[in-house]
Amino acid sequence: MVVERVTVENGSAHLQLVPALGGGIAQLDVRTASGDWLPVLRPWHGRFEDGPFELGCNVLVPFSNRISGGGFEHDGAFYTVPANFADEPLPIHGDGFQRHWHLLAHNDETVELGCDGEIGPFRYRAWQLFTLRDDRLVVELRVQNLSQQALPFGIGFHPWFPRNEGTRLKFQATEFWLEDGNHLPAGRRNICEVPDRNFGDGRVLPEHWINNAFGGWAREAIISQEGGASSVKITVSDTLGYALVYSPGSKADFFCFEPVSHPVDAHNLVGRPGLRVLERHEKLTASMTLNWDERYGTR
Repeated sequence: MVVERVTVENGSAHLQLVPALGGGIAQLDVRTASGDWLPVLRPWHGRFEDGPFELGCNVLVPFSNRISGGGFEHDGAFYTVPANFADEPLPIHGDGFQRHWHLLAHNDETVELGCDGEIGPFRYRAWQLFTLRDDRLVVELRVQNLSQQALPFGIGFHPWFPRNEGTRLKFQATEFWLEDGNHLPAGRRNICEVPDRNFGDGRVLPEHWINNAFGGWAREAIISQEGGASSVKITVSDTLGYALVYSPGSKADFFCFEPVSHPVDAHNLVGRPGLRVLERHEKLTASMTLNWDERYGTR
């Protein structure tokens, strides 16, 4: 099967996108001072049939993570949201990552993709704009509500980074969200109460499973890699007030650091933290910058 790939490159970086797999990033490699190439994101193996979660980065729209209870209530009406992914009993990550995105513009430095989506009550139009520089990649994601009614929207990014024994993660946060057996919120703690999940000074990832949201984060994180991958600094727009850290354990060769607008199941939490109610035709925008300056770690 021939899969369309869209490429942007310069002397320092190489970016490859797959429009048919949610407009996701298949490859982001950067050149070292010695002339070698290293991945910033987990490289795609090229098997289309394995689905979008084998890519290096997915977009999350019109919501992030899971929605419980079959849907949510808004303005006195209950809106059903169906499960949308194999082996997942709850709807997860919207459906933008499952859509075929269309190429809208492409030059030596930028790529713009667009798609129309529909999941549950959500009807929307979304755009991604990728800008590749010598030292960074900037990704902007926009979503427009095309539903007949105002609805609570969310947005986010789901990058997959290489993990090895030397991988370290550093970011500041104020709160840590617990998860239950269904990967839904089970309360939250001040980050000072869970020192083994405090990444403020930089630390290796947990030996075992982690799949938790962090609130009050500084919207900046540093991933340091000792070998086989490029270190990177992540900065995001104010829209993305939460971050999720996911890894099945130390034997996995990847982990995820996901900047998102809201915690898991925000549609059913008191106050709906991080969600934005969009009127018809109103838009929500977020951006993520990956900067691979060598001062953030050895390359």
